[in-house]
This record gives sequence, C-alpha cells and structure tokens, in this order.
Amino acid sequence: MPQAPRSVLVGLIGQGVRPSLTPPLHELEGARHGMSYVYRPVDIAPDDAAPDRLEQLLWAARTMGFDGLNVTHPAKQAVIPLLDDLAPSARRVGAVNTVKFTPSGLIGHNTDVTGFGSAFDDAFGGAGHGLVIVYGAGGAGNAVATALAERDVEEIVIVDAVVDRAQELADRVCAGGREARGVGLDAADALLPCAVGVVNATPFGMAAHPGMAFDPGLLPGDAWVSDIVYRPTETALLRTARARGLRTMSGLGMVAGQAGDSFEIFTGAAADRAAIIRDIHDLVAAEAAENTQQETPR
Repeated sequence: MPQAPRSVLVGLIGQGVRPSLTPPLHELEGARHGMSYVYRPVDIAPDDAAPDRLEQLLWAARTMGFDGLNVTHPAKQAVIPLLDDLAPSARRVGAVNTVKFTPSGLIGHNTDVTGFGSAFDDAFGGAGHGLVIVYGAGGAGNAVATALAERDVEEIVIVDAVVDRAQELADRVCAGGREARGVGLDAADALLPCAVGVVNATPFGMAAHPGMAFDPGLLPGDAWVSDIVYRPTETALLRTARARGLRTMSGLGMVAGQAGDSFEIFTGAAADRAAIIRDIHDLVAAEAAENTQQETPR
C-alpha cells in the first residue's frame, strides 16, 4: 500500500488574524513536501490573552493534536510564562511568535528575529557597519533591532513618536552589548545623512497607512533602505529610494524567513524560501485583483 502523506496540524492565534497570509504560505510549502498540512487561524479577543484563557487555549490545541502554533498580538509576551523553555531567539527579544509542542514540553521561538536576520544577510551582508536607524519601536522594531544587534552594526538609533518607548528598546539593545539610543521623530532627520542604512518598521507604506516614515533623499548615496511592509510588495519608500540609486530590501524576505523558519520548527523539513517569496507575490496579486473587482461599479 502507498504510504499516507505526513499529517501536520498547526495554527495562528492572535487578534484580527483572518487576513494573514501565513496559513496559505505554510499550506503551500507543506504541499511541496507532499504533506497533508493544515493551518488554522484562531482569532482571539484581547481578553483571551489573559494567562488563564491563554493556558486553556494552549492545552486545547495540544490535546487536539496540534504540532505547534504561531502567535501574534496580543499574546507574544503573555504566552512566555506558560512555556517550558525558550529558544535563544525568543529569549533575546523577549517575545514569542512560534510555539513548538514537543514530548518534553512547549518551546517558544521567535522567527521575526531570525526571519529579518537571514533576509538582511542575503540582501546586505557585511553592510551594517556604522549607524543604522530603525523607525518604529513596536514588536516589529524590537525584532529588527535585536537582529541588527547580532550583526556588525556599530550603533542603532530607534526612532518613535513615543520617545520613552524608543529609549526602552534602545536600553534593551544596549544590554546585549551594542551601542543604541532612542530619539523622537523631530531629531531623526538630522541623523539620516550619517546613516549607512535605515529600516522602516512602522505601518507607513501599508494600504491603510500610505506615505513614508522618512525622506530617503536625506540619506547618503551609498546607503541602503529596508521596508518590512510587504502588502503592497512595492512601497512608496522603496520606489523613492531605488530612484535615488540606493540599495533596497522589501518586506518579502523577512516574511519568507518568518514562514520558512516556523515551517522548519514545526516539521523539521527544509523550507524553500525562494518558492515562498513567489507564493507571497501570487497571493498579494490575487488579493489586489479581488479588491479591485469588489470596488468596480457594476
């Protein structure tokens, strides 16, 4: 008899996760490996991130045979006390976005950090020397700054509208042995001409938040620009930076790294990140076409 395909069951827990591309990306990668790969989004309310509710959810998922879960807002920090151990990536950033169910317990990982790090190495390997500016001190900025601190970046400046939040993240980076400071939006423009690279880790560039977090025209001609936004795949920031001859990195590499790393944690099989990037292009294009069709008057 032919051998039955390997069965994998995982999920994504968080608030407003229904539109996420993570489930189809995992299922497409699973299909390439000949797996019966099922990925279920689990949309939760803010109250569900309370320790007792979150513990019940983890218990239910494990009891039902899930292999693991991806975790997003508002549970990335709340889930940590409920886990048995943390991988180095999660311990460094103080947040978890992937939980692997193992015979020895629940292990937390953070593929936001490893995903950005691998994408950065592929795009700008060795280009981090000097001052790097990160716009945004939220969860994405935290992951980006943590990944950069593990590389040859001399100084990291965190820019946020809330200066205290920027400084709090900078202090965490400093604790890891890297020079960092937090500044407000008004102080950032004066630093751009001195930067070797800038990362946008804010919502600016998304369809719901058009515009740019900063003016790439203020950067030196040999600088690089990274945008973690991937819907759309080509943002105004990247277009403007590329028109100036700057090196750029879209959010596709980070998303592919996140998905690929999580897939490997769940399955132990090597993920094809180039194929995942192609899947993202296809899914985003299909989503845009569907939105256009819905907006067209009949």
